[in-house]
Amino acid sequence: MKNDSFHRLYRHFQELPISMRVLFSSALMVLGLGYAFAALYVFAAHSGADGEPGLSVEDIKITYSGNAETTQLETALRGAMSGMLPQRELSAMLSWIRDGADKAAYTSDIETIVADNCLGCHDGSNPHLSNLDGYENIQTVVAVDTGADLYTLVRVSHIHLFGLTFIFFLIGFIFSHAYVRPVWLKSLVIAAPFAGVIIDVLGWYITKVYSPFAWGVLIAGLINGLSFAVMWSISMYQMWFYKLPDHVRLRHGGDPDSDH
Repeated sequence: MKNDSFHRLYRHFQELPISMRVLFSSALMVLGLGYAFAALYVFAAHSGADGEPGLSVEDIKITYSGNAETTQLETALRGAMSGMLPQRELSAMLSWIRDGADKAAYTSDIETIVADNCLGCHDGSNPHLSNLDGYENIQTVVAVDTGADLYTLVRVSHIHLFGLTFIFFLIGFIFSHAYVRPVWLKSLVIAAPFAGVIIDVLGWYITKVYSPFAWGVLIAGLINGLSFAVMWSISMYQMWFYKLPDHVRLRHGGDPDSDH
Protein backbone atom coordinates (compact mmCIF):
# COMPACT_ATOMS: atom_id res chain seq x y z
CA MET A 1 0.00 0.00 0.00
CA LYS A 2 1.32 3.46 -0.90
CA ASN A 3 1.91 5.88 1.93
CA ASP A 4 -0.66 8.38 0.59
CA SER A 5 -3.36 5.77 -0.04
CA PHE A 6 -5.84 4.28 2.41
CA HIS A 7 -7.46 0.89 2.75
CA ARG A 8 -11.23 1.12 2.36
CA LEU A 9 -11.73 -0.24 5.90
CA TYR A 10 -9.31 2.18 7.58
CA ARG A 11 -10.81 4.68 9.98
CA HIS A 12 -8.81 7.05 12.14
CA PHE A 13 -9.67 7.45 15.82
CA GLN A 14 -11.27 10.82 15.14
CA GLU A 15 -13.60 9.27 12.60
CA LEU A 16 -14.91 6.83 15.20
CA PRO A 17 -17.86 7.47 17.53
CA ILE A 18 -17.02 9.16 20.81
CA SER A 19 -18.24 6.05 22.63
CA MET A 20 -15.62 3.90 20.86
CA ARG A 21 -12.86 6.35 21.69
CA VAL A 22 -13.93 6.33 25.34
CA LEU A 23 -13.92 2.52 25.28
CA PHE A 24 -10.46 2.39 23.69
CA SER A 25 -9.06 4.99 26.10
CA SER A 26 -10.46 3.19 29.13
CA ALA A 27 -8.98 -0.11 27.98
CA LEU A 28 -5.60 1.55 27.38
CA MET A 29 -5.58 3.11 30.83
CA VAL A 30 -6.19 -0.24 32.54
CA LEU A 31 -3.73 -2.10 30.29
CA GLY A 32 -1.08 0.55 30.90
CA LEU A 33 -1.47 0.24 34.66
CA GLY A 34 -1.40 -3.54 34.46
CA TYR A 35 1.73 -3.54 32.28
CA ALA A 36 3.48 -1.17 34.70
CA PHE A 37 2.77 -3.48 37.65
CA ALA A 38 3.87 -6.50 35.59
CA ALA A 39 7.17 -4.77 34.82
CA LEU A 40 7.67 -3.98 38.50
CA TYR A 41 6.98 -7.62 39.40
CA VAL A 42 9.48 -8.93 36.82
CA PHE A 43 12.08 -6.50 38.14
CA ALA A 44 11.47 -7.51 41.76
CA ALA A 45 11.35 -11.24 41.00
CA HIS A 46 14.57 -11.43 38.99
CA SER A 47 16.78 -8.60 40.22
CA GLY A 48 19.42 -9.23 42.85
CA ALA A 49 19.94 -12.91 42.04
CA ASP A 50 23.62 -12.13 41.43
CA GLY A 51 23.90 -10.33 44.77
CA GLU A 52 23.96 -6.92 43.11
CA PRO A 53 21.09 -4.39 43.05
CA GLY A 54 19.12 -3.93 39.84
CA LEU A 55 18.20 -6.28 37.00
CA SER A 56 21.10 -7.51 34.89
CA VAL A 57 21.86 -10.15 32.30
CA GLU A 58 23.59 -12.13 35.05
CA ASP A 59 20.32 -12.19 37.02
CA ILE A 60 18.55 -13.69 34.01
CA LYS A 61 21.28 -16.29 33.54
CA ILE A 62 21.01 -17.36 37.18
CA THR A 63 17.20 -17.45 37.08
CA TYR A 64 17.03 -19.88 34.17
CA SER A 65 20.38 -21.71 34.03
CA GLY A 66 21.28 -21.59 37.72
CA ASN A 67 24.54 -20.81 39.43
CA ALA A 68 27.10 -23.42 40.46
CA GLU A 69 28.35 -21.08 43.19
CA THR A 70 25.05 -20.79 45.04
CA THR A 71 21.87 -22.71 45.90
CA GLN A 72 18.23 -22.43 44.90
CA LEU A 73 17.23 -21.15 48.32
CA GLU A 74 19.98 -18.54 48.43
CA THR A 75 19.07 -17.33 44.94
CA ALA A 76 15.43 -16.96 45.98
CA LEU A 77 16.34 -15.19 49.22
CA ARG A 78 18.55 -12.71 47.36
CA GLY A 79 15.97 -12.21 44.62
CA ALA A 80 12.20 -12.72 44.61
CA MET A 81 11.93 -13.60 48.31
CA SER A 82 14.29 -10.94 49.65
CA GLY A 83 11.46 -8.80 50.95
CA MET A 84 9.62 -11.61 52.70
CA LEU A 85 11.89 -11.76 55.77
CA PRO A 86 13.14 -9.12 58.20
CA GLN A 87 16.73 -8.17 57.35
CA ARG A 88 18.17 -9.77 60.48
CA GLU A 89 16.49 -13.12 59.82
CA LEU A 90 17.35 -12.95 56.13
CA SER A 91 21.03 -12.49 56.99
CA ALA A 92 20.86 -15.39 59.43
CA MET A 93 19.44 -17.74 56.79
CA LEU A 94 21.98 -16.68 54.17
CA SER A 95 24.84 -17.20 56.62
CA TRP A 96 23.47 -20.64 57.54
CA ILE A 97 23.33 -21.67 53.89
CA ARG A 98 26.85 -20.34 53.24
CA ASP A 99 28.15 -22.26 56.27
CA GLY A 100 26.91 -25.57 54.89
CA ALA A 101 23.27 -25.72 56.04
CA ASP A 102 24.10 -27.73 59.15
CA LYS A 103 21.19 -29.65 60.73
CA ALA A 104 22.06 -28.68 64.30
CA ALA A 105 22.17 -24.99 63.38
CA TYR A 106 18.88 -25.44 61.56
CA THR A 107 17.22 -26.84 64.66
CA SER A 108 18.59 -24.17 66.99
CA ASP A 109 18.38 -21.05 64.82
CA ILE A 110 16.69 -21.51 61.44
CA GLU A 111 13.63 -23.68 62.03
CA THR A 112 11.77 -20.92 63.85
CA ILE A 113 12.58 -18.38 61.11
CA VAL A 114 11.22 -20.72 58.46
CA ALA A 115 8.09 -21.48 60.48
CA ASP A 116 7.35 -17.80 61.09
CA ASN A 117 8.09 -16.48 57.61
CA CYS A 118 7.92 -19.26 55.03
CA LEU A 119 5.48 -22.03 55.87
CA GLY A 120 2.43 -19.91 55.19
CA CYS A 121 3.09 -20.60 51.49
CA HIS A 122 5.82 -23.28 51.46
CA ASP A 123 4.24 -25.92 53.70
CA GLY A 124 4.00 -28.51 50.91
CA SER A 125 0.30 -28.00 50.18
CA ASN A 126 1.01 -26.21 46.89
CA PRO A 127 2.81 -28.47 44.41
CA HIS A 128 4.03 -25.44 42.45
CA LEU A 129 6.03 -24.07 45.40
CA SER A 130 9.06 -25.52 47.13
CA ASN A 131 8.27 -27.43 50.31
CA LEU A 132 10.27 -25.94 53.20
CA ASP A 133 8.57 -27.89 55.97
CA GLY A 134 11.36 -29.75 57.75
CA TYR A 135 15.11 -30.07 57.32
CA GLU A 136 14.84 -32.93 54.83
CA ASN A 137 12.71 -30.85 52.47
CA ILE A 138 14.94 -27.80 52.82
CA GLN A 139 17.95 -29.89 51.87
CA THR A 140 16.54 -30.21 48.34
CA VAL A 141 16.70 -26.42 47.85
CA VAL A 142 20.12 -25.89 49.43
CA ALA A 143 21.69 -28.05 46.75
CA VAL A 144 23.52 -26.40 43.84
CA ASP A 145 21.20 -24.03 41.99
CA THR A 146 20.31 -25.44 38.55
CA GLY A 147 17.82 -22.71 37.69
CA ALA A 148 14.10 -22.96 36.98
CA ASP A 149 12.97 -26.56 36.49
CA LEU A 150 11.33 -27.70 33.26
CA TYR A 151 7.90 -28.16 34.84
CA THR A 152 7.88 -24.58 36.10
CA LEU A 153 8.97 -23.24 32.72
CA VAL A 154 6.21 -25.11 30.90
CA ARG A 155 3.61 -23.97 33.42
CA VAL A 156 4.63 -20.33 33.16
CA SER A 157 5.08 -20.47 29.38
CA HIS A 158 1.46 -21.15 28.46
CA ILE A 159 0.24 -18.45 30.86
CA HIS A 160 2.73 -15.99 29.43
CA LEU A 161 1.92 -16.82 25.80
CA PHE A 162 -1.86 -16.67 26.16
CA GLY A 163 -1.87 -13.58 28.36
CA LEU A 164 0.56 -11.44 26.35
CA THR A 165 -0.98 -12.49 23.04
CA PHE A 166 -4.34 -11.17 24.22
CA ILE A 167 -2.80 -7.94 25.55
CA PHE A 168 -0.82 -7.15 22.40
CA PHE A 169 -3.71 -8.14 20.14
CA LEU A 170 -5.97 -5.69 21.94
CA ILE A 171 -3.52 -2.80 22.02
CA GLY A 172 -2.44 -3.54 18.43
CA PHE A 173 -6.06 -3.47 17.28
CA ILE A 174 -6.55 -0.08 18.92
CA PHE A 175 -3.27 1.22 17.48
CA SER A 176 -4.33 0.12 13.98
CA HIS A 177 -6.64 3.18 13.92
CA ALA A 178 -3.68 5.54 14.33
CA TYR A 179 -2.24 7.45 11.38
CA VAL A 180 1.44 6.42 11.09
CA ARG A 181 3.51 6.57 7.95
CA PRO A 182 5.25 4.76 6.38
CA VAL A 183 2.80 1.87 6.64
CA TRP A 184 5.59 -0.68 7.00
CA LEU A 185 6.76 1.07 10.18
CA LYS A 186 3.27 0.91 11.67
CA SER A 187 3.05 -2.78 10.77
CA LEU A 188 6.48 -3.40 12.30
CA VAL A 189 5.45 -1.78 15.60
CA ILE A 190 2.34 -4.00 15.70
CA ALA A 191 4.23 -7.20 14.88
CA ALA A 192 7.36 -6.60 17.01
CA PRO A 193 5.91 -7.53 20.44
CA PHE A 194 4.53 -10.84 19.13
CA ALA A 195 8.02 -11.75 17.93
CA GLY A 196 9.36 -10.49 21.26
CA VAL A 197 7.03 -12.76 23.22
CA ILE A 198 8.10 -15.81 21.22
CA ILE A 199 11.81 -15.00 21.65
CA ASP A 200 11.29 -14.27 25.33
CA VAL A 201 9.56 -17.56 26.15
CA LEU A 202 11.75 -19.76 23.97
CA GLY A 203 14.72 -17.89 25.40
CA TRP A 204 14.00 -19.26 28.87
CA TYR A 205 14.65 -22.79 27.62
CA ILE A 206 17.65 -21.81 25.49
CA THR A 207 19.20 -19.85 28.38
CA LYS A 208 18.87 -22.91 30.61
CA VAL A 209 21.28 -24.82 28.35
CA TYR A 210 23.17 -21.87 26.82
CA SER A 211 23.36 -19.04 29.35
CA PRO A 212 24.63 -16.28 26.96
CA PHE A 213 21.17 -16.29 25.35
CA ALA A 214 20.04 -14.35 28.43
CA TRP A 215 20.83 -11.32 26.29
CA GLY A 216 18.06 -12.45 23.92
CA VAL A 217 15.58 -12.66 26.81
CA LEU A 218 16.54 -9.18 28.00
CA ILE A 219 16.34 -7.64 24.50
CA ALA A 220 12.99 -9.34 23.83
CA GLY A 221 11.61 -7.87 27.05
CA LEU A 222 12.84 -4.40 26.05
CA ILE A 223 11.21 -4.77 22.62
CA ASN A 224 7.91 -5.70 24.24
CA GLY A 225 8.02 -2.78 26.62
CA LEU A 226 9.05 -0.27 23.95
CA SER A 227 6.36 -1.50 21.53
CA PHE A 228 3.71 -1.25 24.23
CA ALA A 229 4.80 2.29 25.16
CA VAL A 230 4.85 3.46 21.52
CA MET A 231 1.42 2.04 20.67
CA TRP A 232 -0.10 3.28 23.93
CA SER A 233 1.28 6.81 23.63
CA ILE A 234 0.46 7.33 19.95
CA SER A 235 -3.04 5.90 20.35
CA MET A 236 -3.92 8.08 23.34
CA TYR A 237 -2.47 11.21 21.72
CA GLN A 238 -4.13 10.75 18.34
CA MET A 239 -7.44 9.83 19.92
CA TRP A 240 -7.90 13.19 21.64
CA PHE A 241 -5.20 15.76 20.79
CA TYR A 242 -3.92 15.04 17.28
CA LYS A 243 -4.71 17.31 14.30
CA LEU A 244 -5.24 15.14 11.26
CA PRO A 245 -3.45 16.11 8.04
CA ASP A 246 -5.84 17.58 5.46
CA HIS A 247 -5.48 14.69 3.01
CA VAL A 248 -6.69 12.33 5.79
CA ARG A 249 -9.31 14.64 7.25
CA LEU A 250 -10.99 15.42 3.92
CA ARG A 251 -10.75 12.09 2.13
CA HIS A 252 -14.42 11.20 2.81
CA GLY A 253 -15.70 14.70 2.18
CA GLY A 254 -17.35 14.80 5.58
CA ASP A 255 -16.80 16.71 8.80
CA PRO A 256 -14.63 14.56 11.04
CA ASP A 257 -14.88 17.12 13.85
CA SER A 258 -18.52 16.38 14.47
CA ASP A 259 -19.55 13.98 17.23
CA HIS A 260 -20.80 10.57 16.11
